[in-house]
Amino acid sequence: MSMEVPHREKRLYSTDSGSSEMSEHPPVQAAHMANTNLEYMSLLNIFTPTYVVRNTGIICTIGPACNTVDALKTMIEKGMCVARLNFSHGTHEYHAQTITNVREAVSKIPGKSVAIALDTKGPEIRTGLIKGSGTAEIQLSVGSVLKLSTDERHKDIGSEDCVYVDYANLPSVVALGDLVYIDDGLLSCKVTEKGSNYVTTVVQNGGMLGSRKGVNLPGAVVDLPSLSDKDKQDLKFGVEQGVDSIFASFIRKASDIEDIRKELGPKGKHIFIIAKIENEEGVRNFDQILEVTDGVMVARGDLGIEIPAEKVFLAQKMMIGRCNRAGKPVFVATQMLESMVSKPRPTRAEASDVANAVLDGADCVMLSGETAKGKYPVETVGIMSRICLEAEAALYHKRLFNELRELTSKPTTTIQTTCIAAVDASYSQNAAAILTLTSTGKTAFVLAKYRPRCPIIAITRDANVARKCHLHRGIHPLLFCAPMDKDWANDIELRFAAGIEKGRKEGYVFGGSTIVVLSGWKPGPAHTNTIRVFQVE
Repeated sequence: MSMEVPHREKRLYSTDSGSSEMSEHPPVQAAHMANTNLEYMSLLNIFTPTYVVRNTGIICTIGPACNTVDALKTMIEKGMCVARLNFSHGTHEYHAQTITNVREAVSKIPGKSVAIALDTKGPEIRTGLIKGSGTAEIQLSVGSVLKLSTDERHKDIGSEDCVYVDYANLPSVVALGDLVYIDDGLLSCKVTEKGSNYVTTVVQNGGMLGSRKGVNLPGAVVDLPSLSDKDKQDLKFGVEQGVDSIFASFIRKASDIEDIRKELGPKGKHIFIIAKIENEEGVRNFDQILEVTDGVMVARGDLGIEIPAEKVFLAQKMMIGRCNRAGKPVFVATQMLESMVSKPRPTRAEASDVANAVLDGADCVMLSGETAKGKYPVETVGIMSRICLEAEAALYHKRLFNELRELTSKPTTTIQTTCIAAVDASYSQNAAAILTLTSTGKTAFVLAKYRPRCPIIAITRDANVARKCHLHRGIHPLLFCAPMDKDWANDIELRFAAGIEKGRKEGYVFGGSTIVVLSGWKPGPAHTNTIRVFQVE
């Protein structure tokens, strides 16, 4: 059955030959012009072509399955823009080599940049060794009694009757009747007795238990320090290696972020700190955490154990909404394409999960085991990229922009006023791109907050700023390496010309395309106040 769509406007589309032609505005774009959410959903059409360029970032966890230069290069070409290093595993030597490989892969692709993120181990609680071996397992049967001991004498001799837990205050923070979850929630035990250095439990959900598995205590206020000695050493390593972002695990309160910032010191002041919210305490203190963090990750793995599974989607939508309102980047992570660890295609539910994260407003989506240890790391990145493209084409941009604009406090700052006007102009003009010059990234970040439909080309001479731009939706950084022209006005035009050329090469700017450009009235940061709109020759 065909769908009749009223004529709304015309849009430039690229053909296979790389030329451009005017065509009727397709159904998805007609949906963008809807006045109600129901009308918008009714006008969506699976047969409409997607955009050429993807605006959602893809974070890939680097592991044994993909840490060679060739594999990393291919993943970057497929869409990876942030490389995540998981410091729960691996030595500093291993991670240093991975960083070297990522940078070598980037150097082989002209015009590309990739941000590097250090994901801390954080204040985790884990079991000890089982029978003195890192590979041994025991069977826990439903109804059996299991003693969880904090006595280090049991650290390496876990058995079916007693398992060590590395949290000394365990008996103090759990109550009789509480559930203790082990190994990502696959095993659960109910507390029936407490002693000075142990709790006695009855197994509720059984199965095989291996060594050093994670332990979750839903609802308990865990008093572990925000930074372990290992975390401090890892942060020092990250500063020395020049990482761009810290993904801070198990953030529970605002002071946890402040502790990390203090530990990074002056040499690490440029590093973004992303708060991973993965427990009930972090959700309760979310507003305070958001005030001090540079961004947020909705870490659904542990979060789905710490709070009821049916509440996770609510927490995800709440965190994304508040981050969008604050203009801070927000990522969605865990089990997004989990089946592709071993299968060449995702499930339908997984594809919908990725798309809904994009529709909710996530700046980036993340792959974990799918790329770190999976059989199909390159294919996974490609599929995630295609899902993001489809989801972005279905976004109700008009409503989103209007709501973000209305929620902005008045009076607006000069940079807010300029960026809002630029995004508004991009919608009115159906612009192919917004170009901005940026020294610190701030102008590009504010533009990204207001979610233009078209790409933001951020032109900067600072490599660190270029890489951090990947953490925000819609920003496509261009590192401009040419020496500064003595004539400031001419230098501006040279940088804009380079930005237009980037858009041409990437397939979304053509002759006749409308471009919105932002610049300042004098050299230096914090002076952006000028908008120009013109057609590309």
